Amino acid sequence: MNRFAKCIAALALLLPPLLVPLFASAEEGKAPAAQATTQASSVAIFAAGCFWCVENDFDKVPGVLDTTSGYAGGKYANPTYDAVATGATGHVEAVKVTFDPAKVTYKQLLDYYWHHVDLTDGRGQFCDRGPAYHPVIFVSDDEQKLLAETSKKELEQSKRFPRIAVDIKPVFRFWPAEAEHQNFYKKNPYRYRFYRAGCGRDARLTQLWGSEYTH
Repeated sequence: MNRFAKCIAALALLLPPLLVPLFASAEEGKAPAAQATTQASSVAIFAAGCFWCVENDFDKVPGVLDTTSGYAGGKYANPTYDAVATGATGHVEAVKVTFDPAKVTYKQLLDYYWHHVDLTDGRGQFCDRGPAYHPVIFVSDDEQKLLAETSKKELEQSKRFPRIAVDIKPVFRFWPAEAEHQNFYKKNPYRYRFYRAGCGRDARLTQLWGSEYTH
């Protein structure tokens, strides 16, 4: 069942399904200006369910230069949306966040991530279920690993949540998703808002964080 079908079932409305081609250029769909980065930029990779939503959320952070929806954590090359959705490839939907560390630190991005993921749910995120939506912080070096592990430990020690289901894993390869998934929330604003509301993302995050959650 695709994402729109689940959304339709949740709201008892009819929308045309999202058609995802098996093969598409991964780099199309981004505005040229959005691809520009500085030599001083750094990269963070986060998985928090639907990459349309994660991309939208991180684009709002001052100091974030670019976001790219894609796949990480799997063992096969050139994964497609349809293949990842089956859970057979081992990939999860993830977003590569390119940022200016002079304007926003990795630690600040981690804090933002925790407030934009259902950190208690390891079986999916919001209305999207299955291994492709497992929440993960992908780390690229020892510094990121230490900061991520420290932030997770602080949350665990706070006893605020019954469990922290987010994994911390090394990233071996990030595969950009098909062109139609890049900047989806900009290119299809009505469908995106309909999906996000129907999936209950903001309602659940407000339940978890109260006034600390902003969107």
